[in-house]
Amino acid sequence: MPPAGIDKGLLDLLPDYEEVPNSGMRKTIAKRLTAAARDIPHFNVSIDVEMDALMKLRAELNGRDGADYKISVNDFVIKAVALTLKRQPDCNVAYTDDAILKFKKADISMAVSVDGGLITPIIKDAGSKGLATISAEAKELAAKAREGKLQPHEYQGGTFSISNMGMMGVKSFNSIINAPQGGILSVSAAEERAVVK
Repeated sequence: MPPAGIDKGLLDLLPDYEEVPNSGMRKTIAKRLTAAARDIPHFNVSIDVEMDALMKLRAELNGRDGADYKISVNDFVIKAVALTLKRQPDCNVAYTDDAILKFKKADISMAVSVDGGLITPIIKDAGSKGLATISAEAKELAAKAREGKLQPHEYQGGTFSISNMGMMGVKSFNSIINAPQGGILSVSAAEERAVVK
């Protein structure tokens, strides 16, 4: 019997294949993202950001004597998004049929790739935390996610998401909003280029 959703005639035209059953996580992700892409109005905005000052500050912080942590670009992005949401509270929202929920704190969901899918652990109240704390929490949550040890309160909820594929050299991509959140930021790779000033 052919896999559901593929016509038997088309299957006969394809090369040999191995059937790998979908995990429960993969089925849930497919169902939720399909519903979000279909039901949530998406509009994509793209800007380029000069990263020179951030990269210099990151090098200084990570190069200090006795520093027992390394700040990533993603840690800066998490902090910047949280501070921006405080200044732009209309972006830190969730939609319901009866009302728009405006959140008083920014709980930032960060996309983490795991075997069989993607999960979004949350840095709670990221705007009130320093970079070292965000860095430590992000590393701990990402490790727990990859080990399958996240507790529901560590990945359910969140007020805004970040999906960063820059470390993979991705130049541009559009993320799907993580319902019921109101927005998601897609972060692509930094690159050196000539800039006219």
